[in-house]
Amino acid sequence: MADLTRFGISIDARLLEQFDQLIDGKGYNNRSEAIRDLIRNALVEQEWGDQARETVATVTLVYDHHTRDLADKLTEHQHSHHEEIISTLHIHLDSHHCLEVVVIKGRSDQVRRIADELIGTKGVKHGKLVATTTGQDL
Repeated sequence: MADLTRFGISIDARLLEQFDQLIDGKGYNNRSEAIRDLIRNALVEQEWGDQARETVATVTLVYDHHTRDLADKLTEHQHSHHEEIISTLHIHLDSHHCLEVVVIKGRSDQVRRIADELIGTKGVKHGKLVATTTGQDL
């Protein structure tokens, strides 16, 4: 187990009350774990600032599969980045709409570029990049 260090912070009472409400709503057991998550999130953001750093992300896409050639275009994008795209999940939401989750691993600049290509494909109704970490340095 990692060595734990205790430290104190000064915080405005109103801000602390809002923070306590926030973490209670998210189901945290204590402030310490919530603060650790905030720190981890900041470190992940910092990782993504280093364009040469290996990162991992998911890209979520929603589209109408009846849109002409859209599924083929998305598949073509994915095949052209087969080294970075490590997995996909395809779900039929209804008789027209599909949700696709694409997992991408690579340098942060490459991952963003691939995500932008996928999201920007004509016919995609909604797309979102969720950037995370390989976890090696956390």
